[in-house]
Amino acid sequence: MRLLLSSLGPGIITGAADDDPSGIATYSIAGAQFGTLFLWTALLTFPLMASVQMMCARIGKVTGMGLAANLALRFPRWLLLVGIFALLIANTINIGADLAGMADAANMLTAINVHLWVIAFALIISWATVRLQYRHIAMVLKWLVIVLFAYPVTAFIVGADWPQVARATLWPSMPHGKEAWATLVAILGTTISPYLFFWQASEEVEEDKDAGKFTLFLRRGASVKELKLRNFDVGIGAFFSNVAMFFIILTTALTLNRHGHTQISTSRQAAEALRPLAGNSAALLFTVGILGVGFLAIPTLAGSAAYAFAETLGWRQGLSRNVKHARAFYAVILLSTCAGVALNFLHINPVSALYWTAVINGLLAPFLLIAILMVAGNKKLMQGQPSSRLGWITVAVTTVAMFAAGIAMFVL
Repeated sequence: MRLLLSSLGPGIITGAADDDPSGIATYSIAGAQFGTLFLWTALLTFPLMASVQMMCARIGKVTGMGLAANLALRFPRWLLLVGIFALLIANTINIGADLAGMADAANMLTAINVHLWVIAFALIISWATVRLQYRHIAMVLKWLVIVLFAYPVTAFIVGADWPQVARATLWPSMPHGKEAWATLVAILGTTISPYLFFWQASEEVEEDKDAGKFTLFLRRGASVKELKLRNFDVGIGAFFSNVAMFFIILTTALTLNRHGHTQISTSRQAAEALRPLAGNSAALLFTVGILGVGFLAIPTLAGSAAYAFAETLGWRQGLSRNVKHARAFYAVILLSTCAGVALNFLHINPVSALYWTAVINGLLAPFLLIAILMVAGNKKLMQGQPSSRLGWITVAVTTVAMFAAGIAMFVL
């Protein structure tokens, strides 16, 4: 048990960051607008998300390099740069939306202008990312994510028709109409997000460096025990991420949808889902949860793009390095955060922005998954330890499902 607990790290942090403000907004919209229609997606996305993140973790662990560095060995550089720029743009939009969601939530409790909150949060996160060890920050902040488990408590307080909940969970109902299909794409995109693929693989390399494996030769290869422990770590992170997702959808369905509040346009409306538990403190509880996952997700978003560029272009990299030894790496982090701040002065609706960033991720992810499958199945790149057949098939099914949902959103 001590060994299992000590193995928890990148997978848990990835799982916590997955329920970022974009995720909370998307799940809240799904529950408020469509009731229990999408409860089954939590059951589906758990094995899919876990398999994808396990594959990315295996790539980083076995090759001793991040995902972008491995893709550079398999694809033309120009194609990889196009993909990385697309990732940077998507991540920057996501950073802007997450900052907007955090500021909107904080504004509920204070009279301070939303734009001032955006700037304040961006400065705090940027300073902490540059000056402090992200591992230590994450170890503290991920405890704030426990607030998300207020949703299960609320669901039991409100009272649900549990047989009907079981039917909605175990018997999938296909979406009808463009909005419903777009919501499915958003759910898949915010749960199986491209930035987490790069982050997971790069953090495996950081873990090895932290253990003293500073050369590629020392990092290559992994024992069966190491891979099993990492799979456990990733599986636990994915499980709790999807449990939180399930109960956010269920709670908003039982509170907001049940009372006819089907359109969410502000954080205050989303916070109302927690009122049966917290009463007048619902806004406080909601804000703490949003801030916790926001402080985790934004460094992950900015960091994943920085890792991708650094690995492709041969820059010095790593959140364990100081700014002097990785200037270009940190420049990407700071520039994407600044661009995210700038987006907030375009007068966008925070909740809508969070939702549509999830849709964008849902449309981009399957293209990247194809490339990941090609790397994970290559025995030479994977040092004779390619992905298992079951894992490869599961990720392939994930890719097909995400392509199908994206196509259906435009066609049906």
